[in-house]
Amino acid sequence: MANYKIKLKGRSEVAAGTMAFHFEKPVGFSFVAGQAGDFILPNPPENDHEGNKRSFTLACAPYENEIAIATRMRDTAFKRSLKQIELGTELELDGPWGELTLHEDAKTPAVFLTGGIGITPVRSIVLQATHDKLPHRIFAFYSNRTPQDAAFLDELNAAQKANSNFTLIATMTEMGSSSNAWSGETGYIGEAMLKKHLSDLQQPIYYISGPPKMVGAMQKLLKKAGVNDPNIRAEEFSGY
Repeated sequence: MANYKIKLKGRSEVAAGTMAFHFEKPVGFSFVAGQAGDFILPNPPENDHEGNKRSFTLACAPYENEIAIATRMRDTAFKRSLKQIELGTELELDGPWGELTLHEDAKTPAVFLTGGIGITPVRSIVLQATHDKLPHRIFAFYSNRTPQDAAFLDELNAAQKANSNFTLIATMTEMGSSSNAWSGETGYIGEAMLKKHLSDLQQPIYYISGPPKMVGAMQKLLKKAGVNDPNIRAEEFSGY
């Protein structure tokens, strides 16, 4: 794992309460879609007991000419600092690391079960697969409370139009509190929803990413459905 200097070049709101941070891509930095890195603020304007280092999955795809992360804006010193530091501020990046990457066997479908900011590795993998015209059949089940909470929803919809091998199944769990219309799935991801969109639950390799409670629920769901452990890969987004 190498250490790189990166400069903050922009910020954007990608969903309600969720921001993306964009950095210059250093010379020589390469990674596999779905990997992560440790981001260090050497001289943060604020600090707390959680320190000045955080791990983030890279939301960018390898072909893109920047490094990007996205996070729920929890009230911590690190995130307040990220929001207020000047553009051009230099951070350190240790990485890449992580194994939540797309399997090689294109005959085996990939199914992503994700919620909230757990979408970051999915964005990276789906956009790279679309860019590279990979033959993998990819399904992404993406759960949020409302459409306003769903980061990168427009980009994933665009990827679905550009890539006939990719299917997005976005679902909303609290449409009663939404000001936006929604014509897609509603409710939590469950066995009935999986069976509606997948012809065979045993065949795919499953990738689970999101809050720990969701990861645990999805693991239970798959095991109950008879999916073998080697076909389940998971990554928890704790304390995001």
